[in-house]
Amino acid sequence: MNNGENCKRRRKEGFTADENDGENDDSCSSGRETKKKDLNGIITSLILLDEQEKRDREERNDAFKEEKSVMESTHTKETRTMLEFQSNLNDYYSKIDEADRVKRKKSRVKAATVVATASNHVADDGNGKSGSGQQRRLWVKDRSNAWWDECNRPDYPEEEFKKAFRMSKSTFDLICDELNAVIAKEDTTLRNAIPVKQRVAVCIWRLATGEPLRLVSKRFGLGISTCHKLVLEVCSAIRNVLMPKYLQWPDEDSLRKIKQQFEGISGIPNAVGSMYTTHIPIIAPKISVAAYFNKRHTERNQKTSYSITVQGVVDPTGVFTDVCIGWPGSMTDDQVLEKSALFQRAKNGGLLNGVWVVGNSGYPLMDWVLVPYNQQHLTWTQHAFNEKIGEIQKVAKEAFGRLKGRWCCLQKRTEVKLQDLPVVLGACCVLHNICEMKKEGIDPELKVEVIDDEMVAEDGLRSVSSLKARDAIAHNLLHHGLA
Repeated sequence: MNNGENCKRRRKEGFTADENDGENDDSCSSGRETKKKDLNGIITSLILLDEQEKRDREERNDAFKEEKSVMESTHTKETRTMLEFQSNLNDYYSKIDEADRVKRKKSRVKAATVVATASNHVADDGNGKSGSGQQRRLWVKDRSNAWWDECNRPDYPEEEFKKAFRMSKSTFDLICDELNAVIAKEDTTLRNAIPVKQRVAVCIWRLATGEPLRLVSKRFGLGISTCHKLVLEVCSAIRNVLMPKYLQWPDEDSLRKIKQQFEGISGIPNAVGSMYTTHIPIIAPKISVAAYFNKRHTERNQKTSYSITVQGVVDPTGVFTDVCIGWPGSMTDDQVLEKSALFQRAKNGGLLNGVWVVGNSGYPLMDWVLVPYNQQHLTWTQHAFNEKIGEIQKVAKEAFGRLKGRWCCLQKRTEVKLQDLPVVLGACCVLHNICEMKKEGIDPELKVEVIDDEMVAEDGLRSVSSLKARDAIAHNLLHHGLA
């Protein structure tokens, strides 16, 4: 840089001597060469920095991909572990039930032997002669069943009966007649059998009120253990006898009517069901606590929550056509769907070809599952479609609200064991269907607003063809003035 400055200074001062011209030219050339070298060095440094930045960016991308792969692998392992544990848990409870059954059987045999010996014993009158020969009976605690006797009277007010049992007398009698052959017992030497109506009443009142067993015992004049046994027996009978009749996937004629009704509600064609998944609170299980931990409910309520899930598909009248009960509360809606029998039937047998089951954003978009748009900055067409599909979703959500409103046992943690809960919940769904089919209204005060944290599915798109079909439906709704 000094040579360049000298060159300029000399020119300014007017040095024109011939002997100095060569020196000045050499000095200026040297300055230009120095500048050129400095510029080349800067360009080289910039190129190196750019290449280093590219390498760093590639390394970060590789690290991100590796971390994502590790997270996906960990998620898959955790899901597999949870499902294996669920299977082991079911096996464990099955073994316990079998052991209890054998134990109860031995106890009954032993008790029957003792009673038979006692009944055949004849009292001695002191002179070696036999007494009256009257048989001895087991002592039973005297309990009052006046409340049930009052409810069972023919002139008992219909409004009071429906308030207690969530259904009219005619619907109650229908259920008793359907279950009579399964749950009826015969009188024995020791005691009279509990009538069928009282057996059904114990179960339904327990489900309707959610009251603890000690209060059920006082209401019906029965032992606590007897009430618990009756609830499980009647719920099992409802599942085995009434579920095949009142909770089944519709036939072709019924599906045609359902499509017409849903299209009349929303304008969306070929909808055959509205799907929703809710959570039922439970007491923290002794095994696999983490699997049943409900993180979203815990964060919202600021109270540790454990639950199991109930996934249901309903028709336009709110009647359940399919249920999936009992998966742990930590599972998301799309995970529960993949484990349901409905998913397997749709995947293997083509049960739902050409029709839609409408769900919320917690489910993935598939060839037979139609969900709303969930991206940001929706177009007018997409926004209008979401409003229409929301009218179908509302049907399922309100049906679950009536289900929980009728059967208050679903709103709080019950005394039922975890392995027995699917039977009880299935019975509640069947009884709900019977009440809906019989047009049994529900007291507005009993209605429950269902609140579940609906999370967006991780893999929200399972089919490109369904994406195009949804866009076509949204366009047609707007084109025909239905949105």
